[in-house]
Amino acid sequence: MSDTIVEKSGLRYVHLGVDHAEALERLELSVFDTIDPSDLYDAAELHRLAEVFPEGNFVVLDGDKTIGMGLGLFVEFDFEHTDHRLADITGEDGVSNHSMDHPWYYGTDISVYPEYRGRGIGRQLYELRKGCVRQFNKLGIVAGGVIPGFRDHKADMSAEEYVAKVVAGELYDPTTTFQMENGFEVLGVLSGYVDDSSVDGYSTLIRWTNPDYRT
Repeated sequence: MSDTIVEKSGLRYVHLGVDHAEALERLELSVFDTIDPSDLYDAAELHRLAEVFPEGNFVVLDGDKTIGMGLGLFVEFDFEHTDHRLADITGEDGVSNHSMDHPWYYGTDISVYPEYRGRGIGRQLYELRKGCVRQFNKLGIVAGGVIPGFRDHKADMSAEEYVAKVVAGELYDPTTTFQMENGFEVLGVLSGYVDDSSVDGYSTLIRWTNPDYRT
């Protein structure tokens, strides 16, 4: 059983352990039911991630029930050539591109069961990620962010137009707006990031820069 990092609103936040793998696979398949399962973590990959980098991966528990997670890797990231798929980051086994020496934390997944949303879980997971970045003195966090609201607008505008309107505050996106509220900047739009027919495979590219980074 993993030690509690923080406890809030009756929920415990712990580091990822190998015993969480199967429950987290079920969580991700449930939350991201429009994404091809091959673009999601499976239990074997989560098991390896728990062995390689538990310090940067976080699980939310309600009693013994696994109800949320925030996962990531330390990677190199080229901001001059940003187009990529999620699989390019995670590698074939989910962890092969990770190294403790790499300068950026790449957020690969945040998942919370719908019935637990609105309780500050996503915000707490972001804070734990930021704490990890500060602890290991990394440059910041980069991620591809899903844009679930785009499904209701894709017949009327491009993904780039939609994201621009979200950034300008003209439209609300449940994920992108929340990320901006948590200090992330939107750098652009990624095409073919994951196989998700509901939003035609589009995501945002987001970044949070560590203000406490020491050269």
